[in-house]
Amino acid sequence: MIKRLALALALLAPLQAAAVEPSEILADPALEERAREISKGLRCLVCRNENIDDSNASLAKDLRLLVRERLTEGDSDEEVMDYVVDRYGEYVLLQPTLTGSNIVLYIAGPAMLLLGLGIAFVYIRGRRRQETAQQGLSPEEEARLKEIMGE
Repeated sequence: MIKRLALALALLAPLQAAAVEPSEILADPALEERAREISKGLRCLVCRNENIDDSNASLAKDLRLLVRERLTEGDSDEEVMDYVVDRYGEYVLLQPTLTGSNIVLYIAGPAMLLLGLGIAFVYIRGRRRQETAQQGLSPEEEARLKEIMGE
């Protein structure tokens, strides 16, 4: 019995679990394909980092229906995306645009890394200079050391 269950699970594992319900699928295959392509770029606001086609959340279902509704009304792909972004904000995009305040977010990570590397370089360089300055004794210090040692 356990072997059969393991075999069944092994056979079912490769199947992709899409959350799109049969009642949501459009009759026109071209429109359905467009809806799927648009849905791949939209984030489920509940699940995070999962597109709305793969999510079972009710909000993802609402977004899928909204996309299909806009397509059946004759909107282009760009118009559908603009409508969804206007309604839910740019966070709904899985790949945000490189404009406006997002540029700061894209640049901030590498800039902070470079700043940190620069600070580390200056700190290490200063420590090395300090160490080389302290390595040898001055002639006066050597004379005083010999005097103390009794030589």
